[in-house]
Amino acid sequence: MPAPRRLFLALLATLPCASLVHAGPPFVSDDPEPTDAGRWEIYGFAAGTHVAGDTAGAGGLDINYGGAKDLQLTAVLPFNYETGAGGRVGLGNIELAAKYKFVHQVDGSSVPDIAFFPRAFVPTAGRRFGTRRLGFLLPLWAQKDLGPWSIFGGGGYDINPGRGQRDFWLTGIGLQRAANDRFSIGAEIYRHTADTDDARRFTGVNFGALYKMNDHWSLIGSAGPGIEHARTEGRYTFYLALKADY
Repeated sequence: MPAPRRLFLALLATLPCASLVHAGPPFVSDDPEPTDAGRWEIYGFAAGTHVAGDTAGAGGLDINYGGAKDLQLTAVLPFNYETGAGGRVGLGNIELAAKYKFVHQVDGSSVPDIAFFPRAFVPTAGRRFGTRRLGFLLPLWAQKDLGPWSIFGGGGYDINPGRGQRDFWLTGIGLQRAANDRFSIGAEIYRHTADTDDARRFTGVNFGALYKMNDHWSLIGSAGPGIEHARTEGRYTFYLALKADY
């Protein structure tokens, strides 16, 4: 499977924001903050990666529920698409995940919040958009809040089975700032190793923003260029979502 598409199938469903200084969507680098217990956070998203002659990505629902203190349960229901060679649309791999925050930051300490967020990729996609093999992403994510600023990032190992596929590593780090109670901005740099036999490692940057329209609805988005092997792995990426909290 081409590297840009594989990256986004693995990472479009990054985690929800607990406040304006928490990361997660719209970034590839995630945060360790779970959805509050008993609360829902739902993203209607569209995202993709562009290379010469093709844009590929996914759109759908990213559903998160606070199952208990420090525990978030996630399900992602994506439709994949590509625009090259006449274009194709089809069901993607359903994603099931659980995030558990096991380290908590304390004022006056350098220790950050840390969470483990394993994710399973259920082989529901056809051969055009998947390998029909069960895959896993096994990352750790950390975050440290410094007033209106937040530093976040981490990474993990993606078990990516199938003919022509490779397991790969993903890492990223970002910085976000809450400008006020409704608006935050941020940037990240992220990297993954080759995920198929014919792919190359890739590094990209993203610039993103979140605008809270009211207590229940927010708009979030990001975009950025590839800076390593961009011609074949991703000239630019984008992410846009409408987020519901209740």
